[in-house]
Amino acid sequence: MAGQEPSESTMETVEAEEELTTSDGVAEGAAEEVSAPPREARQFASMSDDDDDIEEMPDHLGVEDADESPKEEAADTEASAEPVTMADLMKEALDEMPRYRRGDFVRGTIISKASDEILIDVGAKSEGVVAGRELERMGPAAIESLKEGDEVLACVLRPADREGRVLLSLTRAQMEKDWRKVEQLFEAGEPIERTVAGGNKGGVIVRLGRVRGFVPASQLSREHRGVMPPKSETGETVEDDGEDRWAHLIGKKLLLKVVEVDRRRNRLILSERAAGREWRKHRKEELIDELRAGQVLEGRVSTLCSFGAFVDLGGADGLVHLSELAWQHVKHPREVIQVGQEVKVQVLSVDHERRRIGLSIKRLQPEPWETVGDRFATGQLVEATVTKITEFGAFAQLEDGIEGLIHVSELSDRRVSHPNEVVQEGDKVTVRIIRVEPERRRIGLSMKRVSDPDYLGMDWQFAEELDDWDVDLNLTN
Repeated sequence: MAGQEPSESTMETVEAEEELTTSDGVAEGAAEEVSAPPREARQFASMSDDDDDIEEMPDHLGVEDADESPKEEAADTEASAEPVTMADLMKEALDEMPRYRRGDFVRGTIISKASDEILIDVGAKSEGVVAGRELERMGPAAIESLKEGDEVLACVLRPADREGRVLLSLTRAQMEKDWRKVEQLFEAGEPIERTVAGGNKGGVIVRLGRVRGFVPASQLSREHRGVMPPKSETGETVEDDGEDRWAHLIGKKLLLKVVEVDRRRNRLILSERAAGREWRKHRKEELIDELRAGQVLEGRVSTLCSFGAFVDLGGADGLVHLSELAWQHVKHPREVIQVGQEVKVQVLSVDHERRRIGLSIKRLQPEPWETVGDRFATGQLVEATVTKITEFGAFAQLEDGIEGLIHVSELSDRRVSHPNEVVQEGDKVTVRIIRVEPERRRIGLSMKRVSDPDYLGMDWQFAEELDDWDVDLNLTN
């Protein structure tokens, strides 16, 4: 009945039915759990039905991969579906642009040129600009040479100005290029030609682009450093700024070699002597291969020494031995030639193994002995100069290239132990020719026979011939 509470027996009946129902459900679930194979077992069971599928499945592809790959593809699809904004694109583009620092060297292209600035595209978000003092440093000629579209190297002075532009310098970049070139020349050891721009007390100044180089006086060639500082009337050196001393070199090109580079100290030292040695070494190899005995060349006397003279043939020096300087007897080369003198020489020999060149000056001059018989005869009295004294006699010069021997037995009527008892070098003596042998280049002389009566008739004959010659000369004049 409505409103009445259920009786105790009735509640017990309901609870029993609920308990039974619950237990049946648990039993059924347990039965299903026991009878149904596990999920993995079912999968492997279905796979075992087809052995071919198992063999063809890649070893690296597992069950978990197969289950997860659709999820990953879905995630990728969702990610790719996210919209990309313009801000994202601009941010990505700005991130990819280079970020410059002060002192960086960058390459760019000139996009415009005006009287007050030059704009250069250097790949940044804003153009690079060369303006103000940097333009003044360049000079009109350098600015005029630049054209729109030219690719240039620039140095970053400031990564961004108030307008966000990169401030650039072309002069510093050019200086950097010049220093790099100098370093390359130093490493390569190659000689270069440069014009002397000025001088000071220590040497001369040259320029390699915008880099200032210095050639010390000690590194100039002997020819160029030969001009010494002026001296006062008392003989003291007059102090000057070097311009007068090196005036003859300003504007002249010198062959130089870079011998020292110190960028930190802004120091560049060059040497003409070192460059000359390199060039001469190379040129000497070429000349030695080209020269042949008998060739006639022109050269310049470079050095004098006790045994001869060295002649510069244009890159290689050849030796003119003392005996090849002149036909007459020569004690020292300075008697017949001077340093710097231009001479013609004949190649006597070329030693390829020892790299030596033998030269002669006298071979290009008429040989006096070829006509000696026309000027001198046996019995003739002549004036001579004693040039050399030996134990067996004294040599006397009759003319340039012609010397005769006064044997010790022909010096005097008395017995002479040594020629210096009668004559000394440099003495002027009268001698009689007692023998002429042109083919052997020999003339015999005698002092003791000067007054020999046996030659009296011959002396009269020579005297008469001499008188006739004087008469002919007077009539001609």
